[in-house]
Amino acid sequence: MNLMPALLEQWDDVRPAFQQERVWERARRLGLSQLVCIERHTITGLLCSGGRQFEDWSADYRLFSRDVWEPNHLFRPVVGGSLNLLPQRGRLVMAIDDTLTRKTGKKTPGVAYRRDPLSPAFQVNLILAQRFVQFSLLVPIHAQPSSAARAVPCRFAHVPSVKKPKRNASPEHRDAYREAVKQKNLTTVTCRMLHQFRDELDQVHHAADTHLVLVVDGGYTNKTILKALPRNTTLIGRIRKDAKLHFLNETSPKKYGPRAPTPEEWRQDEQHPWQVVEAYAAGKTHAFRIKTLPPVCWRTTGACMPLRVLVIAPLGYRLTEHGRLLYRQPAYLICTDLHLPLQQLLQEYLWRWDIEVNHRDEKQIIGVGQAQVWSPESVERQPAFAVANYSMLLLAAMKAFGTDDCSELPLPKWQERLNGSRPSTQRLIQILRHETWGLALEEVTRNNPTNDFATGLDPSAKPPELILAPAPPIAYARTG
Repeated sequence: MNLMPALLEQWDDVRPAFQQERVWERARRLGLSQLVCIERHTITGLLCSGGRQFEDWSADYRLFSRDVWEPNHLFRPVVGGSLNLLPQRGRLVMAIDDTLTRKTGKKTPGVAYRRDPLSPAFQVNLILAQRFVQFSLLVPIHAQPSSAARAVPCRFAHVPSVKKPKRNASPEHRDAYREAVKQKNLTTVTCRMLHQFRDELDQVHHAADTHLVLVVDGGYTNKTILKALPRNTTLIGRIRKDAKLHFLNETSPKKYGPRAPTPEEWRQDEQHPWQVVEAYAAGKTHAFRIKTLPPVCWRTTGACMPLRVLVIAPLGYRLTEHGRLLYRQPAYLICTDLHLPLQQLLQEYLWRWDIEVNHRDEKQIIGVGQAQVWSPESVERQPAFAVANYSMLLLAAMKAFGTDDCSELPLPKWQERLNGSRPSTQRLIQILRHETWGLALEEVTRNNPTNDFATGLDPSAKPPELILAPAPPIAYARTG
């Protein structure tokens, strides 16, 4: 099966999200242009990729500013398709993280000065950017316990900051600002999105028995999210090395027990031996040394929520074959499921890194954040629209190719085909361009030889060879 038919099937499933047929057709055309676009992914860039540079463009802008459709509805077929690909139907792992898209204008809704995550440790830099929170489903590629997983985005929402009132603002305005900060901060918005996603699983996808596992970093391992987890949901998150922990109180579950060692103290305690667990990370299976504490309570969540703490020893690596042995930083995890096997707990958390790959591909390849739109509706819906097309591409590739690259487009000479390795996003874009433009250009070149366009040549003469073939440069063009 080719990639394009599988992608069009995804768009057929999205049809109920739009009220009118013409709006759906326009959205599908812009969605395919979002993937194969070679230039900047602005609205005009998408129009040129779709061959509509000589037609009226106002309806394409109105798709994001005025037409009636809900961005979350674009992800429903993606969630349903991901559930069907799970080796364990009753367990769904999802990663949560936020990302920034750089902007240059200060008047675009949601743009504010934010800390640059790429700034060096010795100097904190500020950038103008918009903030988005993303949910990504982690779909295992193989059925083995230690295997890779692919992150498929299922939510992408704009979370702007609340503007501070002026110095001479009235007390009513200041009170309204404080209340807006409580209701519209990143953690609160994430909690609302979590409950909405859980309701969609139960009601739309009929997956009420599916256990949802959330893997998050330290920014989302806090009291607000832990105390507001939806039903049938487990959280695996990262905590500080000096977290204040207590053993459970056997007499009263509402009171803290004796003080437990901090995660760092537990790591340095040599009386408790390390356990060796294998897990997949960074392209191969590693042997991790771990320690686990008995059920404890964390001061942040209170005495009524027992947690399991996992300490991961630093992993050694070498930059070169004969280089010196270096070590990464240790990691400290907590889990709300006290009976989850250690290998499964560690593996599911290691899958979280793939959401960082999503962020890189979305901004560098798909062009999220490059559209120059200013209306509040377009600012929220156009990036979500681009991410939804990225999700459809990943899901269509898993359905069409599985875990192998079975495309007719050969790899370049300098790239090796690795057995069992999944095709990258850049590779999927190249395959899609080959199926849409490359084959069409080859057909045109075959049916219209070069001498048909020349004058003054003998029709029986051999046509001159093309110096540059038109199809390969388009198919192998790299975005970003």
